[in-house]
Amino acid sequence: MTKRHSKIACVAVAALLIAMDSRAETPTNSPAETPTNSPSAEVEPSEKAWEFSASVYGYIVPDSREYVQPTLSADHKLLHLEARYNYEDIDTGSVWVGCNFGAGEKIAWTFTPMLGGVFGHTTGIAPGYKGSVSWWKLELYSEGEYVVDTGKSHNDFFYNWSELTVSPLEWFKIGMVTQRTRLYHTDRDVQRGVLAGLMFKHVDFTTYVLNPDESKPTVVIAAAFHF
Repeated sequence: MTKRHSKIACVAVAALLIAMDSRAETPTNSPAETPTNSPSAEVEPSEKAWEFSASVYGYIVPDSREYVQPTLSADHKLLHLEARYNYEDIDTGSVWVGCNFGAGEKIAWTFTPMLGGVFGHTTGIAPGYKGSVSWWKLELYSEGEYVVDTGKSHNDFFYNWSELTVSPLEWFKIGMVTQRTRLYHTDRDVQRGVLAGLMFKHVDFTTYVLNPDESKPTVVIAAAFHF
């Protein structure tokens, strides 16, 4: 190797060492250090997000007034808020606050104790609940409330709606339903019936037939939205 070649080699090695040293001093971001405003930073789904649902039940009652019963609800962690109309009585509304509990995987359960205020044609306070138990393709759902009528104590009443369903397909369910209400007159303290429903992503459509053994059963058509 000539003296000229030796000088060129020394200069190249020196340049390489300087480059390596400057690269080592340049700060780099590890995945854990990625700035939050970086496009690659992913925001995990927040557990603080609200969940909302809305449902509308249309009642076709033989020899009685037909009516619509809407319900709106919002959930935020343990907090449950709800508003109903035409549930306890015609032209009557109610507002609710409750606490959500639940657990389980193979056998999952939820339970929400609530307290509500009733106003309109009927006025009062009402402790209530909502809950469900599900296993495999089976689910038992129930909601109830005891209305203490502050105007007429003899009008105190326990309302209940319960369903037992099986879902042979992800988008289809069938089952049984029971209802106890004083919203309209019936000869049966507890009405019984059957149901069939379709489920598409965030929307459910269900048809109920109460007292199907009677010549004029009560038909309920319901739509529920979850978002």
